[in-house]
Amino acid sequence: MTKTGLPDGIRACLFDLDGVLTKTAVVHAAAWKQTFDDFLRRRDGAGFRPFDAVADYDEYVDGRPRADGVRAFLASRGIELPEGVADDPPDRDTVHGLGNRKNVLLLEKIRTEGVEAYPGSVRYVEAVRAVGLRTAVVSSSANCRDVLVSVGMDKLFEVRIDGVVAAERKLPGKPHPDTFLEAARELGVEAGEAAVFEDALAGMDAGRAGHFGYVVGVDRVGQADALRSHGADIVVQDLAELLEEDA
Repeated sequence: MTKTGLPDGIRACLFDLDGVLTKTAVVHAAAWKQTFDDFLRRRDGAGFRPFDAVADYDEYVDGRPRADGVRAFLASRGIELPEGVADDPPDRDTVHGLGNRKNVLLLEKIRTEGVEAYPGSVRYVEAVRAVGLRTAVVSSSANCRDVLVSVGMDKLFEVRIDGVVAAERKLPGKPHPDTFLEAARELGVEAGEAAVFEDALAGMDAGRAGHFGYVVGVDRVGQADALRSHGADIVVQDLAELLEEDA
């Protein structure tokens, strides 16, 4: 292992955003819960079964493109909605309408509650850059760039493959490996020379499917075993632990 806690031969680091670099996963989960609970309450009445902001979030929406998350969660409840179109209003009960409602709520929460980076993640990204490793951020979020700018991390990444870029290039989102593979390609490295850093189960699946050189699971919510079973080579609670292991 190198002093960054990574195997020899790793030349690039591919980081997820929410829950890995920034403390936004909990905000996403809250926005999803409000969106789905409002919809389920209208559909099923007072006896509806609420969205679980931990179990349902981790299983069905975390790390996935927004519309994929809507489809996956609704399918788990045996619900099928019309697709609608990408610019459906947020009060329309379609796949895209619910997704847009979630994004409106997310942006409201970010504006009112703010966004923070994990200090250990900032330290780690700076450390890998200091030893010459290439860096990219890979996120399903369409708000990735704005969030990075707001926490002052935008200059730490050479490549950004986010929800906007993925849509433009027609790249399928996690659990497919395509967005990570695109980041590696832009950095000029093979998948086996890149490490993936993820907190989502869908991200673990993408890391495994893409045959990346190392997959780091970041456990912020007590799901270490699930991260390992989905392909993590190592699980940490904070990226700074990778530096401390070699200190």
